[in-house]
Amino acid sequence: MSDVRKKVEAAIEEVRPMLESDGGGIELVSVEDSVVYVRLLGACHGCPSASATLSEGVEVAIKKHAPQITEVRLAEGEPAPAVGIADSPDPAAPTAHKDPFEGQSPIGGVKSIIAVASGKGGVGKTTVAINLALAFEQMGLKVGLMDADIYGPNVPGMLGVERPPNVSGQRVLPSRSHNIFCMSIAFFVDQDQAVIWRGPMVMRAVQQFLRDVEWGELDVLVVDLPPGTGDAQLTLATEVPLDGAVIVTTPNTVALQDVRRGLMMFNQVKVPVFGVVENMSYYVCPHCNRESAPFAQGGGKSVAEAFEIPLLGEIPLDPVIRAAGDDGKPIIVENPEAPQSKKFIEIAQKLYERLKDKLG
Repeated sequence: MSDVRKKVEAAIEEVRPMLESDGGGIELVSVEDSVVYVRLLGACHGCPSASATLSEGVEVAIKKHAPQITEVRLAEGEPAPAVGIADSPDPAAPTAHKDPFEGQSPIGGVKSIIAVASGKGGVGKTTVAINLALAFEQMGLKVGLMDADIYGPNVPGMLGVERPPNVSGQRVLPSRSHNIFCMSIAFFVDQDQAVIWRGPMVMRAVQQFLRDVEWGELDVLVVDLPPGTGDAQLTLATEVPLDGAVIVTTPNTVALQDVRRGLMMFNQVKVPVFGVVENMSYYVCPHCNRESAPFAQGGGKSVAEAFEIPLLGEIPLDPVIRAAGDDGKPIIVENPEAPQSKKFIEIAQKLYERLKDKLG
């Protein structure tokens, strides 16, 4: 066996638990020069998110172990059926593949779920998620906010929550701040502790936040997703029926490239995208009141038009919004009549129009 093939097999063994935890698997088909051919099995085979799983996990691991590999491809054809000890397979019978959305089930008492996502970090996604959740609350809705950003959980700090959740039996009671319920991994780790978890642990945490938390009767559960297109996104999409997603971006070209990847991911996992929020869209000088665009202009509008989805709103780059989040008193709570707050309220009203039939 060649040294390269050994390295590839070691990489596959590293990612195998991640795939198996979601009901799937992987099979090494061949190593041809600098190209590796693999076949995804079980729930992964034929899944709309298979290519995303491959690029996020398998390909990265293989290239890390074997830098000589330049490309990882999905092999064509059907995988060989896996035979267990208790199996009595009919060789002529077709191989059944699990639908990755088969296990979806709603959260009892929660009428609708909205994901707030971004293609990359640093675009103010959590700021948007928090202020949208608070805008829904000011509209008279019962709201929960789930912080699914396991590696960078900022929701409690930006809401000013210090008291950890309580436990009742086998259920976790979410913390409450500014009249909304919230849950985050930040409640369970030291403030300065890095969360260094592999994919299966992230997936399990998301599942527990959805299933083991006593959310109660909610009109809307807003989920603040981590940046990118990884395990948390796929777990959420296959665990519960999402009503839709909101994509947050800044106007600059690099951010917009990542937005397109995020939009494609939600298309693959069959989640409607309600629209794009362009954050840090413009800056108003406090001295001359002149408006400028430090991160370019019109990017959010162009990507919304390209994917035929709405541009939900443009949020200014504003030190008042930043300071409010740093102090744990979001702008929409501190000053709901401020122009900055009204931007978030307008976006929330547009989202409500998409949900009102379901909310009743």
